[in-house]
This record gives sequence, structure tokens and C-alpha cells, in this order.
Amino acid sequence: MATCLLYRHAPTRQARFYRIELAMNLFSEVSVLREWGVAGRGGQSVINIYGNLRDASIAADQHRNRMLKRGYDRA
Repeated sequence: MATCLLYRHAPTRQARFYRIELAMNLFSEVSVLREWGVAGRGGQSVINIYGNLRDASIAADQHRNRMLKRGYDRA
């Protein structure tokens, strides 16, 4: 459905990424996939399931805003 990709570049550290994706699953629920790590390497991921699109998009927006405050920028 929708994907948000953020990067953080620091001069003394490797570039990092944070990805948030909304998707419908087979049970008419909406999943929010969050994936993060060092750019160019495998990262960690978490999937949260929500009963409707409104709750899922609110959660995704909260995660995105938190990462923007931590210094990530939109790609």
C-alpha cells in the first residue's frame, strides 16, 4: 500500500535506514512493517497488526515522526 523510507547520515558513523510500510493481509487487517539497520546490510524488522487502516496509519505516522525527530531524513 504505502512505504516511507528514511535515512540518517552521520559523518562519524555508517548511514542508517528506517522503513515503514502499510499493507493489507489476507484477513482484511492492516499490517505495519518497520525495518531498520545499517544501509547496505540486513536489518531488523517488526510487524504490528491493526484491525483497520485508520489505527495502522496513526501508528505509522507516530513512528515516522519519532524517527524524524531522531535525525532521519526522507530519501
